[in-house]
Amino acid sequence: MLCLFDLDGTLIDSEIGILGCVRHALTQLGVEHPAEMRHWIGPPLRHSFAPLLDHDHDRIEQAVEFYHERFHVTGWKEHTVYPGIEAMIERLQDAGHTLAVVTSKPERHARPIVEHLPFGAAFSRLYGPDPSSPHSEKATMIAAALSDFGADPAQTVMIGDRHFDIDGAVANHVQGIGVLWGFGTRAELEKAGAHVLARDPEHLAELLTA
Repeated sequence: MLCLFDLDGTLIDSEIGILGCVRHALTQLGVEHPAEMRHWIGPPLRHSFAPLLDHDHDRIEQAVEFYHERFHVTGWKEHTVYPGIEAMIERLQDAGHTLAVVTSKPERHARPIVEHLPFGAAFSRLYGPDPSSPHSEKATMIAAALSDFGADPAQTVMIGDRHFDIDGAVANHVQGIGVLWGFGTRAELEKAGAHVLARDPEHLAELLTA
C-alpha cells in the first residue's frame, strides 16, 4: 500500500514554529496579532494572511516573505514529533508499505524537517507546492504521487489532520484517513468525507496493517 502523510499536525506538532513565523511577519508589517491563531496551521499562508491584510496582494507577498525569512533560520527547527509516530512508521515499514510525505509546506522548508526526523529515511518521496502558489495543491500532489509510484488509487491512502488532506484524497479517489491528534476537528474531517478517523498513532498503525 502507498501511504501518503501530511506533515504539520500529522507527523509533527509545529505550532510553535509556524505561529512564531506568523507573528514575526505581522510585527514587521505593523499588524496586530489575532488572539486565536491555531487555524493558521494547515491552510496556505496567502489564504490566511489575506483577510488581515485587506486582500492587498503586495502586502500579502511581503508577509509571506517575512514568514519565510524567520522560518528558514529558526522556524523549521521549532517542532516536536507526536508520541507514537516513530513506532507507527516502523510498523508500516515492517508491513512492507511505501511511505511518502505530501505537505502544504514548500518543499524547501519541508525537506530539512523530514531529513532531520529520526525516521525521515522511511519516506521515499516528498511533495510540496511551489512557494508562489496560493493554493493547498494537495489534490495535484496526490495525483503526482500516484503517477510517480504507479500506484492503484484503491491501494493508496492519504493521512492528515485537516480537510485539505481529505479533499485531496477524495479528488483522487483514494481513501482519506483523518487523524484526531492534529489541528483539525472531528467535525471538519467527517464533513470533508474522511474514510475513517484514527484516534492515535497506534490506532492508525492498526488500521493500515489490518
